[in-house]
Amino acid sequence: MKHFIIIDMQNDFTTGALANKDAVDIIPKIKDRLNKARLDKAHVIYTRDTHSAENYMASGEGKYLPVPHCIKGTDGWQIVNELCPNQSDLVIDKLHFGYDGWKDFIKPGDEVTMVGTCTDICVVSNALAIKMIENVDVTVLSDCCAGLTKEKHQAALEVMKSCQCKVI
Repeated sequence: MKHFIIIDMQNDFTTGALANKDAVDIIPKIKDRLNKARLDKAHVIYTRDTHSAENYMASGEGKYLPVPHCIKGTDGWQIVNELCPNQSDLVIDKLHFGYDGWKDFIKPGDEVTMVGTCTDICVVSNALAIKMIENVDVTVLSDCCAGLTKEKHQAALEVMKSCQCKVI
């Protein structure tokens, strides 16, 4: 089975609390690839960084990044309008950088294509988590990903290449 995974393309990472111009710039490219994936009958999966207003600052992430973001139910938590999921798509609310339940959806022999933000945190975490599933091909579309900086983006792409992800 083919999967097209969009990592954390949420308002807070594009124009909100952790705004990133590079993340805004990749939206049209992701939209184009998403349309192609739908035509190819790929299973579309979105991840959504999800935090609680009550305990974010006391969380492990909040200790190192004291910027409340992607608070469940807020506008910043929503997927950007240009990439809104269809009813048949799967949206996963993940509480950490990486999602630990990929084996529920991705099976040995599957093909995964990944896009999204932040290349150097959430994209790389999820790519490596998926690579732990035996015999799964992971392709990362580098022009459809955005890192916190261009240098960190490139470094994350190199790590994924080293771990046998195909980076194009």
